[in-house]
Amino acid sequence: MSNLLIRSEVFRNRTEDFGYQYLSFETRALDRGQTYYGETENRELAIVVLAGVCSIYSSRGEWHKVGKRASVFDGLPYTLYLPIHTSFSITTDAGCSLALCYCKAEEEYPPRLVTPDKVAIEIRGGGNATRQINSMLPPGFLAHRLMVVEVLTPAGNWSSYPPHKHDVHNPPDEVDLEEIYYYRLDRPEGFAVQKVYTADKRIDETLTVRDGELVLVPEGYHPVVAAHGYNVYYLNALAGSARSMACSDDPNYAWVRSAWQEKDPRLPMVKR
Repeated sequence: MSNLLIRSEVFRNRTEDFGYQYLSFETRALDRGQTYYGETENRELAIVVLAGVCSIYSSRGEWHKVGKRASVFDGLPYTLYLPIHTSFSITTDAGCSLALCYCKAEEEYPPRLVTPDKVAIEIRGGGNATRQINSMLPPGFLAHRLMVVEVLTPAGNWSSYPPHKHDVHNPPDEVDLEEIYYYRLDRPEGFAVQKVYTADKRIDETLTVRDGELVLVPEGYHPVVAAHGYNVYYLNALAGSARSMACSDDPNYAWVRSAWQEKDPRLPMVKR
């Protein structure tokens, strides 16, 4: 198995940094009446409610009944940003599923709950490379390094396409970012395929990714395709040399942008 493909048991109920300088990640599924206690320490944190409803109590404030959707394919997200040196607890009356995206930080910013009405929706690409991007912590969000978006890709479509990379600090054209892709599928037997490769082929991986798994993108180009019949969701957390998502396309495939004419009518997959 490639060391870029991470099984869910590695980061379920345990924070892992995967050898990254900035990013770490975990998932939590809380049953009715359960409470999870945490501390951000020297990290900023985005708590993404994947499903269900929870309440969050912290040394920086309280947020009640956070979340609404039954699954990531059922609606837009609630996301709570917490700054460094914050203690918190999460409780739920009926159960919830959470993704916790951590990022090392030195600067402190105020906590903020991003509700679905504040999530920016973009339909990107064209033809069978059309997908939906929901931006919760975009570059303009008040945070030190952490950026978080989620992407919905209809069955059979390509995503993160044309292949692009962000591993060189050359603003404004490109910045150097670590990135994770956390996957969910609308049917548990489905899969996506992600390729991660560098121009010199030092990295050249083709990964079969299943529900609940994660892919690391430390560098290189990283396109995705959803298997026919299976809608694909992935949560992206990014951090690096600048608060920007500037990237550069693989020059072999950049031409496809000019060939796109129509958007896939299945999008948006989730609405307000």
